[in-house]
Parts: sequence; structure tokens; C-alpha cells
Amino acid sequence: MSAISKPTAQYLKDYKAPNFTINHTDLTFELDSNETIVSSKLNVERVSSDNSALVLDGIDLTFISLKVDSKDYADYTLTDEQLIINNLPTHCLLEIVNKISPQTNTSLEGLYLTAGAYCTQCEAQGFRKITYYMDRPDVLSSFDVMIIAQKKLPHLLSNGNMLDSGELADGRHYAKWQDPFKKPSYLFALVAGDFDVVNDTYITQSGRSVELALFVDKGNLDKTHHALASLKKAMQWDEERFNLEYDLDIYMIVAVDFFNMGAMENKGLNVFNSKCVLANQETATDKDFHTIESIVGHEYFHNWTGNRVTCRDWFQLSLKEGLTVFRDQEFSSDLGSRALNRIDAVKVMRTHQFNEDSGPMSHPIRPEKVIEMNNFYTVTVYDKGAEVIRMMHTLLGEQNFQKGMDLYFDRHDGQAVTCDDFVSAMSDASAIDLTQFKLWYSQAGTAKLVVSQQYDEANNCFSLTIEQNSPENFPENKPLHIPFAIELLDNKGNHITPVQDNEKTGGVLDVTKQSQTFHFVELSHRPVCVLLEDFSAPCLLEQNTSDEDLLHIMRFARSEFSRWDAQQQLFINQIKLAVDDESVELSTALIDALALLVSEQKGDLALIAELLKLPSFDTLAAHYEVIPVEKLVGAISRFELQLATQLNKVLLSCYEQLHDDGSVSADAVAVRALKQVCLHYLAQTESEQAAALLNDAAKSNNMTNVLAALSALVKAEHPLAKKLLDIFDSQWRHDVLVMDKWFALQAMQPNDNAVDNIIALYEHPCFDFSNPNRVRALVGSFSHFNTAQFHRADFSGYKLLGDLLIKLNAINPQNASRMLTPFMSWKRYDKKRGQAMRIQLQRLADLAQLSDDLYEKVTKALA
Repeated sequence: MSAISKPTAQYLKDYKAPNFTINHTDLTFELDSNETIVSSKLNVERVSSDNSALVLDGIDLTFISLKVDSKDYADYTLTDEQLIINNLPTHCLLEIVNKISPQTNTSLEGLYLTAGAYCTQCEAQGFRKITYYMDRPDVLSSFDVMIIAQKKLPHLLSNGNMLDSGELADGRHYAKWQDPFKKPSYLFALVAGDFDVVNDTYITQSGRSVELALFVDKGNLDKTHHALASLKKAMQWDEERFNLEYDLDIYMIVAVDFFNMGAMENKGLNVFNSKCVLANQETATDKDFHTIESIVGHEYFHNWTGNRVTCRDWFQLSLKEGLTVFRDQEFSSDLGSRALNRIDAVKVMRTHQFNEDSGPMSHPIRPEKVIEMNNFYTVTVYDKGAEVIRMMHTLLGEQNFQKGMDLYFDRHDGQAVTCDDFVSAMSDASAIDLTQFKLWYSQAGTAKLVVSQQYDEANNCFSLTIEQNSPENFPENKPLHIPFAIELLDNKGNHITPVQDNEKTGGVLDVTKQSQTFHFVELSHRPVCVLLEDFSAPCLLEQNTSDEDLLHIMRFARSEFSRWDAQQQLFINQIKLAVDDESVELSTALIDALALLVSEQKGDLALIAELLKLPSFDTLAAHYEVIPVEKLVGAISRFELQLATQLNKVLLSCYEQLHDDGSVSADAVAVRALKQVCLHYLAQTESEQAAALLNDAAKSNNMTNVLAALSALVKAEHPLAKKLLDIFDSQWRHDVLVMDKWFALQAMQPNDNAVDNIIALYEHPCFDFSNPNRVRALVGSFSHFNTAQFHRADFSGYKLLGDLLIKLNAINPQNASRMLTPFMSWKRYDKKRGQAMRIQLQRLADLAQLSDDLYEKVTKALA
């Protein structure tokens, strides 16, 4: 894409149903690294009343031939991105042959070669890089696939069930696959390679036996057990919670190192980034284990919410992604700690999604306009989309929500549908009007809720006034239907059942107007009110809750999430004061409360660990129109040092009391989580005892402990850091996924050599610009999490990212677009920093061959 011409935008309002459909697709692949031959047979049917042409998408293809009903056909036009076929009959068989080059395909879309194996990625619009096709999600077809390859590639895989396999006369071999369930092209998958395989069996609730197969690079079988166990848990959970059973005879997962995404839900053949599959205690952290369980569940759950029922068009992406994120969050919560999973989800919202909502790429969860579809695989579509589903669940209740899901599948199984179709099923099944609620799908930005509390002692009445304020960047937004959950506590911390209009009421208030007041009676004392309990709506909350009340909530709220949330608000309140006054310290009351938590160690130790963490820079930045970088970084640093100093003895004592069995049980993970936070603070002291503990942890055979110690040492600029990092490098250089952790640690160096260090690491034998995992580990970690160095006053951090994006634009535009995010908020920084980031954006805009992926974001950022 040149800097002069502009790619064409597409609009939701312009959607038109296809004029043809493809009832059946028959594909034959003759695999070759440079010249793979793809032969397709398409049973095409005209569904429009006119004689319009059939337009097939195709990019980077070498056209060879076209036949219609077995005869050569010449009435077509071929462009760089389309094959336009004129004057076709109502029913016909198209036969198309084309050639592609997997070896030179660095975009990791379509069919590409990675470490000697062939792999595909077709969502959103990658199938057009394989063959000419109606590459849109509302064209559903059954597929038969023949794969022919050299025998050095023993595993030839595609969607569905294997029909046949064997050898050919020329020494090659083949496999035939059939997917009986109609699917859009984005769900097609092909993998061919030499892998280690682990097999298992799952018996469904109806008694069917399903073969499970997990394919990994040679030598990695010992890292597959957790992923396979997670898959079986996901299959069982979907049967028990949603009564959804798997529908094919085999379910396959393939792990590859070169992959732009975390994983892909292709029907029956999931392709995963290897970091989302491979794990054992020596090479993976507890967070890795949790992530693997979540992503394996997510891709499996797509079998129904995404595959059996799919999107009509890509503007409806949240139909499948928001719903499936909600489902994987519920899966993780039912299997583990609901509070900790909720905390993790809300952190994503408050750091990444709120930031996106306030920036130039702000969009509704159902976008209205798109240039490059890959740019809308965002935290808004996924995570805010999941919050919208969660709000529906809150409004309807579990029983009605399940009725809605059942109706959704009854109506739409085997169809490509819209977000409106989903909401209609929920509304019809529950008899609850969701008309106003649907504004969540069409309005962008983060609503702000301003809440005031009053207590009328004479009438024993407590009042809450909730005012909805539209986002500053979308002042025309209409009031939303917001489920506002609350809890009332008395002065001893006991729960009070709210009474409204002389009737007992539930804890969820229906906020539907710009301003509403709710009155609660029969209260002899002013209650303490937990506001927006469990983050019942993805909104900013402005409240007049005192620090004393927040401490009360922190001690007594029934929701563990809300206890954590109150503590976070206490931190935020005091950090905001410290930004304006460097003499401000954390209050004695808060320090004492934290000391008591650590010394008593009552309840969930992992929750205690969360309570000890300060809010992230991004969470705090959301509270400022112009982000005060140095002052925020300084306040966070001072408060961390205060905690490290004043809690030193209790943290040391706590750490020495904590022991785990090295397993991934919930109890062991919780112990390590608290130990990790202890090490983070202990590293900031000059204690010889702390140094010994850190040294021992860094040499552990448990990766969670090792990374906890190394991370603490690096961030504290501890003298031990360099020596232990060098040992880690020499020990793990053979394992690139583990080395990603090392690159990420190197990216967090807080000293002035940080940028030079990263540039030097480009020459490290494990670094590879064409591998998204390596690039994200090193430069992605630096630009997102090393705040002080990325935003350094000489702007070399910005230039580092700008140089990388220019390089990635030619190698992997999709990865470049995702890594551009830190520049998107340039207008929220001080004038000098903002201008320095703008210069980097302009460098990209001036590129002679700027990709569509970057063009859309860069032009929006510069507007």
C-alpha cells in the first residue's frame, strides 16, 4: 500500500448478501515449498435473481486455469486481488488451479512454511492467499480435502474426519479429509509436517468416543500433558454447563512456533502458538499453565460459539469472540478462583481496553467501519464484548441466560448470523426487553458513572444518585442500560438486604436514565455501600466513598473482587495525591491493614498477593487527560519502596513460612503467588537475607520461582541480576520459548542502557525478527511495560519502536499493527513526548509501501 493511494473502507451499513453460494468445496493440495499446486472444485449456485458476475478473492496467487462444468472457460477478468467470472449458469461446477509459494510467505496468513512444516491461518481473510474463493464468513460450504506430499511429512491434517490415506506411485503419499459440517473459508485448516503426537480419548455425555490428538515439535511430548488435560476439562465443562457436546470423531491440536495469534479454532483442527500449549514445571510459570488452560478452553468452546453458529460478516466478530471469552472466563472461574479470574479480566479492561476506548482506534464492540479486518481483533471486541455478555447474564440470571443460549442454537445452528440475532434470542427466551441494552453494541467509548451517597437520619433512608456521563470523545452517546450491582454493609461489616419502596430488592440496580436516584429505607445507621460490585458494568466510576469506608469494604465485602477493588481505590487515591505532592506517603491505616494480611495469611493466599500490588501505570494513567509520566512513575516507585521498607520484616517472615509441593494445584499456585510478591518487595532492600532468598529462588527447578526472583532483581537493579541472567541464558538457549521469558526480562532493564541493550540483543542467536513471539517478548515487553525507559526524555525508546515497525511492515504487517499500540495514545502525553511519538507515526505514513494493516491505524492516529 503506497503512501499516496488509500485502501477502501468497508461499512456495516453497506452489507449485501452474497449473489452466489458454494454448496461444496473439494480441494487438492500438492505441497511444495516454492510451488504448491492448489486445485479446487466448487459446486456453485446463484442465489440472486440477476446475472451478476461471481467475484472470487485471491491475493499472491499464480493463476493457472479455469473450467466451468468440465470445459475451459474464458469469460473472466483477473486482477491483483480478484477473479471475476461472468455469465455463469444457476448451478455449475467451477474447477480452478493456481500456484502459491509457502516458503516466501512471511505474513503468516494463508499457507506458509514454518520450521519445515506447512501450516495455515485463514481468519480473517487469509484463505484468499491459498486459492480463489468467496472469502467471506456468510458463505458456508462442506469441504473435502486431499493433501499430497513427500513422505518426509508423515502427518497430513485437515478439518473433519479422515476418510482415507495411502501411497502414490510417484513415491509421495496422501490423506483425504471430510468435514461434514458446513463452514466459512476462515475456518479451513491444513497442517503437514513431522511431529511427535500424544493421543487420548474422550467419552462424551452421550457415550460417543472422540479421539484426541496433540501434535508438537519433536522432543516436546513431556510438555503436552497440561494442554491435553485442559482440553478434556473443557469438553466436560461445556457438556455440564451448556449441554454442548463435541460433534466430530477426532479433535486435533497442532502447536507451531511461528503464529501471529494465540490460537485458531479451525473446525476439528486447532492451530496453536506453541507458547499456548507447551508447559512443564521446569519451563513454564503458573501463569503459563493458567493461560494454556484458558486458551485451550476458548478454542474448544468456539466449536459451538463460532463454528456451528458463525458471523454473518466481520463487523459481527464480537458475536463469537465476546461470547466465547465470556465462556472461557466462566470455565476458568468454575475450575479455579472466581475472584482472581475476575481481577485478571478487570485489569485488562482498566489498563488496555479503557485506553483503547479513549484513543483514535476507539470503536463499538460491533464496528461500523473497517479498512483492515485484522485491526479489529481488539480488547474492545474480545474483552469489552465479554463484559457485555456478562451484563446480559447479570440482567437475566443464569437460568434465563441458559434458556437464551438454547434458543440461540435452536434457531441458528449451521447459520451465519448477527449480534442482533443473539440478543433477540436472549430477550425472547427471558421475556426481558433488551432494546436499550443493545446500545452497548453500537456505542463506542467508556461511560463514566458519577455516584453520590446521602443518608437521611430522620427518615432512616439511604440514597444513591447515579449519573451517566457520556465519554468526552463521544458526547452524543445515549444513556445505556447498566446493571449496577451494590452491597450494603452495617458498621460491623454485616450484609444488609436492601429495601426499596418497602420491598426487599436484589443487589442489582437497573440504571437506564442519565440520572437516577435510588432510595433504601429502614436503615437505622448510614450503611457502607459497595459500588459496582464485581465490576458489574465496564464503566469508569467516580465516587465520594471515604478512605475509611474503603477500608471497611476491604475487610468485610462479600465479594473478594470488591475487597480487592476497594484496596486498589485506596492506592489510587493516595498515588494521585503523591503525584501533586512528593511528600505524601501511604497511610498508616493502609500499611497496617496490609501488614495484618501478610502476617495472618488467612484465606486465599493468591488474593493476598493481589492486595499487595500497586495499580499499574496504565490503570493510573486512565485518571488523567494529560499523563504525568515522571510524576506517576516517581509516585509508584516511592510507594513500592515504602511498602518494601515498612513491611520488610513481615514479608521476610511470610516468605520463610511459605512452602509448596511444586505441583500446579490451586494451593501450591497460591503459595507461589504470594512468594512472588514478597520477592518483588524484598529485592528493593539491601538485606543480605533477602539476597540469599532471591539467589536460591533464581536457581530453583520451578520456572515460576525462577522468573519471580529474576524479575524482582532486574526491576530493582540488584547487583545479582546480570550474573543470574547470564546463567539463565546459558542454561536455556536450546529452548526458544523459555528464552522468550529471558528476552522479556531483558526488556525490563530500568537503567539508561535499556535501549542499547535491546538493539544489541537483535544479534542474539535466539532472536528472529520474523517470529512474532520473539519480537513481542523483547520489544513488545519494553514498549508496554518498561514505562520509564520507553518514555525516556531523549525519545530513543520511541525511535526503537519506530525502527522496528518499519522493518515489520515488510515482514509481517499484522504483527506490526499490533505492536503499534503504544503510539496510538500520543495525544495524551505532554507536548514534547506527543510530538516525538507523532514523528515516528509520520515516518510510517511516509513509507512507499505502507501495509493496509498499518495504514488504517497510522492515519487514524495522525488525524
